[in-house]
Amino acid sequence: MTLTAIEKANILVEALPYIEKFHGKIVVIKYGGHAMVNDKLKQAVMTDIVLMKYVGMHPVIVHGGGPDINDMMRRLGKTTEFVNGLRVTDKETMEIVEMVLVGKVNKEIVARINRLGGRAIGLCGKDANLFEARKKVAEMRRANGTREELDIGYVGEVSAVNPDIVVTAFKEGYIPVIAPTAVGTDGESYNINADYVAGKLAGALGADKLVLLTDVEGILTRRDDKDSLISVLKMSKVEALKNAGVIAGGMIPKVDACLDALRAGVNRTHILDGRVSHAILLEVFTDEGVGTMVVK
Repeated sequence: MTLTAIEKANILVEALPYIEKFHGKIVVIKYGGHAMVNDKLKQAVMTDIVLMKYVGMHPVIVHGGGPDINDMMRRLGKTTEFVNGLRVTDKETMEIVEMVLVGKVNKEIVARINRLGGRAIGLCGKDANLFEARKKVAEMRRANGTREELDIGYVGEVSAVNPDIVVTAFKEGYIPVIAPTAVGTDGESYNINADYVAGKLAGALGADKLVLLTDVEGILTRRDDKDSLISVLKMSKVEALKNAGVIAGGMIPKVDACLDALRAGVNRTHILDGRVSHAILLEVFTDEGVGTMVVK
């Protein structure tokens, strides 16, 4: 469909109050899922982010890299196991994760942003002690309602955030691109779920928005039924939805990240379908919005 000049003008007019509202505001974006493997979607996401920077916003990217890690694991003959959406990580897997996330995926994102006219800089949690980590113990919920703790290896959680390097970067006109690895007080490297990292960083930065890209329409009360999308989810409803199995698997870290951010003072958190081209612009600059918004 070709837009007329009037239709294009109307789109710009609709975006204007949002541009004014979010000028100078920080938006933390967790970039992952299908949007990282489809070249057209990669271009759309990075274009959205560069545009946000040009209109005066401060986008900060925290990225995953699951498909690239899985591919490298297969090539090296290692199997992949997940518990509650978290990758079980032995010593060798941690080396693979860090090599892929920091050395490959991070630099590919930086290069793509730079080609689009942005000024990106790649970081990980070890840089300037951005994130301090501690070992995370996973919790498995059994069918009978009991909970069991599991050791999932070199998987960490954020114990502290020192965001000065990120603030310096975006104040100097850069778009920070952050890989979710960090070092613990024990000197070991840890793989941290990018959703959790994004939530903690959004809180530490005093971000206005946290945006998490995923591979579904949002939170659905009935799987595979798009009409069951929860457009707005209150914090008070989350635990019941977890108990009912509506929020499960890889959606658990995303929702928990939203809760972390909201408790730390972030105004709005969004779980968006990263398979939709320009989903970030639709959420930030239009009246409609997409996906699920998690609110206090």
